[in-house]
Parts: sequence; structure tokens; C-alpha cells
Amino acid sequence: MPMGKGNTRGVSYSDFRVYPASFSVRLRDMDASSCQLDFEGKTAIVTGSTRGIGRAIADLLWDCGASVIYTGTKRFSEVAAGERKDYWQLDASDESSVEAFQNRMMDLSSLDILVNNAGINRVDSVEGLEDGDWATVLDVNLTAPMKLMRAATKVMKNARAGGRILNVSSLFGVIGRPNRHCYTATKSALSGVTRSAGLELAREGILVNAIAPGFILTDMTKSMLSVERRKSLEEIVPIGRMGNELEIARFSAFMVSELNTYLVGQTIAADGGITVSPGFS
Repeated sequence: MPMGKGNTRGVSYSDFRVYPASFSVRLRDMDASSCQLDFEGKTAIVTGSTRGIGRAIADLLWDCGASVIYTGTKRFSEVAAGERKDYWQLDASDESSVEAFQNRMMDLSSLDILVNNAGINRVDSVEGLEDGDWATVLDVNLTAPMKLMRAATKVMKNARAGGRILNVSSLFGVIGRPNRHCYTATKSALSGVTRSAGLELAREGILVNAIAPGFILTDMTKSMLSVERRKSLEEIVPIGRMGNELEIARFSAFMVSELNTYLVGQTIAADGGITVSPGFS
């Protein structure tokens, strides 16, 4: 997906000590005026990609040339119908499903991109939150992403070509909100894992980052929100509106592309300014 073109002018990176060597070569040969998203020849896994933000990310990567593995909890899905698309079942709340998915990942000859998007939420008070709900949210939002990162890292290291891992956190992983204890805990922890893994894997040419979407208007939120509730949320956002799936997909596509060569261990809040607004609580 072209984002802009200009005159060819090489950049010299004589002191780029990034491993593996193939990654350094790509940096040295980078065109200073190039600003083009191109995933031709890349393989990407996007979890939770049958709808919403995950679907938007997966579709955009595919539009830009990647071979994309979509995932969902059902055995079959029509979202991956088409060339360079595949669908793998993954129930992140089921340990055996996650293990089977990891084993399948290990059979890949190469993997360039992992987007950990699948997640769930439970809204309840401190007193009302059940142990089972806490455990399930922890499994889906934190444990499964960590296990998939582990498998992806092994495949990426074996291929010796670097890679990108993007964890989808949340606005509520950056700030607090009443009655979202387990969700906030897991999304905050996911950002912590991102920082640690980013530092560990940067020298391998594997860049690990996270994105924290704010209030995003998906098909699901459209059906859940009343007109009044949607208006009240829009009044909270400094930019004056809720975001949309494609906006998050575009940020994400940059973060997992070869245009991103220097972002390591960061959680980027794409939230219309909420996290920097002193009036939000």
C-alpha cells in the first residue's frame, strides 16, 4: 500500500550493529525517501481476527501483500477465503488449544509478524469478581500471548531474518477505571512483557511493541452502545469522536513493517488523546 514516493537516495548505516546480519543489510540499503508499506513475501499471524480490530489488521496486512493466518475460536471461518489467507482455530482460554496452535506455529519455515490481538473483558466489582473469571481473563489476555510470543521467537530466530511482534493492549492498560480489575491488570502486564521482551530480542532484529487502542467503534460496540452512551464517550475524547478499526490497523501496520526500525518495547496509546487528558477518570 503506497504511502508516498520520492527520489532514490541511499542512507549509510556503517555502524548499525543489529543482528542477524540480514536485518542490518536491509537497514543499510534503506531508501531515505521511501515511505511505502510493503508486506510482499511476509507471513503474519493475527489472533482474534474474525472481526473488529483484529480483522482490520489482518485484512490490511493482506491488502499490502502479506500471507496472513487468521484465527478464531470456531473450527471454520470464511474470513480467510482467498489467496494468501489461511485460518487456524485458537481458543486462548483452552490450554490444549493454545498448545496445539504453538505446535503448528513451530512447523512454519518462517514467520515475520505476530499480532497478539485476541482478548476478553469482565466487568465486575472487587467483591463480585469470581475466581474463574479472573483466571480466564488472565489466560486469554496474558498467558496465551506470552506462549505465542515464545513460539514466534523460536521460528524467527531459526529463520535468522528478524521479525515483528505486536501486542494489542488497551487504554485501560495505561490508566485505571472502576470495575475493570482483571482486564486492566492483564493489559498492564502485557505492556510489561512487551518492555522486557523488547529489550531481550532487539539485538536479534525482533522488534516487540504494543498498541493501546482507546474507544474504538467496532461492529460489536455499535450494537452495544446506546446513542446516549456513545455521545458521552465522544465527549470524553479530546479529539471529539471515537476511533475506528482502520485507524488502529494503520498504526499497527506501521509498527510491524520494515518502516519501523527503531521502536523497541513501547506501548503506543492510539486513543484520541485520552491518556494525556487531565480531565479523564
